[in-house]
Amino acid sequence: MSTPLPTPLPPILPSLVPFSDLTPDGILDALESVGFACDGGLHALNSYENRVWQIGMIDSPPCIAKFYRPGRWSDAQIAEEHAFVAEMQAAELPVVAPLVIGGKSLFSYINPASNTPFRFAVYPRQGGRAPAFDDPRVLEWMGRLMARLHRVGERAAFKCRETLGIESFGYEPRNWLLEHEILPIELEDIWQSVADQALDGVEHCFARAGQVQQIRLHGDCHAGNVLWTPGALEDEDGHSAHHTGGPHFVDFDDARMGPAVQDLWMLLSGTSSEMGQQFRRVLAGYELFRDFDDNEIQLIEALRTLRLLHHSAWLARRWQDPAFPAAFPWFATNRYWEERILELREQIARMQEPALMMN
Repeated sequence: MSTPLPTPLPPILPSLVPFSDLTPDGILDALESVGFACDGGLHALNSYENRVWQIGMIDSPPCIAKFYRPGRWSDAQIAEEHAFVAEMQAAELPVVAPLVIGGKSLFSYINPASNTPFRFAVYPRQGGRAPAFDDPRVLEWMGRLMARLHRVGERAAFKCRETLGIESFGYEPRNWLLEHEILPIELEDIWQSVADQALDGVEHCFARAGQVQQIRLHGDCHAGNVLWTPGALEDEDGHSAHHTGGPHFVDFDDARMGPAVQDLWMLLSGTSSEMGQQFRRVLAGYELFRDFDDNEIQLIEALRTLRLLHHSAWLARRWQDPAFPAAFPWFATNRYWEERILELREQIARMQEPALMMN
């Protein structure tokens, strides 16, 4: 059984809960303020960083409203996200883009009772299921689409959004966790030692890769951010002949600058040998539309390590939001940190091994 932390995480204070003033009536008022005729139906969708709702309409299909977490992104950063998705939509990529109403895609709503502002965007509803990444045909299809996405991404650079790097995803979360004394005291020293060894390994991986191109990315391309619908066909150029079928990319909230492989490694799973075979299929599709820099293979395990460190700090930073203790109760246990220590040790070993082989 998991052992509770001897020093619990800080208590949840109502004044620090970001969405406490976002009520069902407020959500409907926000949508109606930009011209939607809501029928009163609300269905919360699975989202922790933001709040996402499916909202019924009187004379049209339901839509999806995404309320951005206050304080995370600036208006300029959100505008870059929306512009990037619009570019991809114009290139006939299967992305779910925010609706443009009156020339705008980002809207604001102020709760009249508390004067609390919220920013939101509205999307068409897109159904689907998680893609079958264990199917080689799906991996090749994803490779083709990711290459086309990256061709759009390399046209320009983000000016306001962040860049994925060792400092922002490694040292900064490591330092924050230690400075805020989040870890159980008896595990803090060993976690710090292992985290530092892991970051040394990350540095070596980046050094082996050398200078790699930084492009605009999806940034968080795991199975939960790809919706797959049946019945799709592709033409010879890799475009979906039926735009309602096949994969659709959703949730570009983590779009940032970084190496192309960041959008590819999360398609892989299993042993090193299995991942090598999977990556070969991904690249079989990818390189039909864009060259891939093989040096970026050196970054796969380093990027996985950075994601582990960043995720732990993300959970701790969001603990004041009641959705997080409810969804991740195991975070406040010694066992959670014991498992993270084990994972980091495994990553240290992986980063010392030869890079992924695709033979």
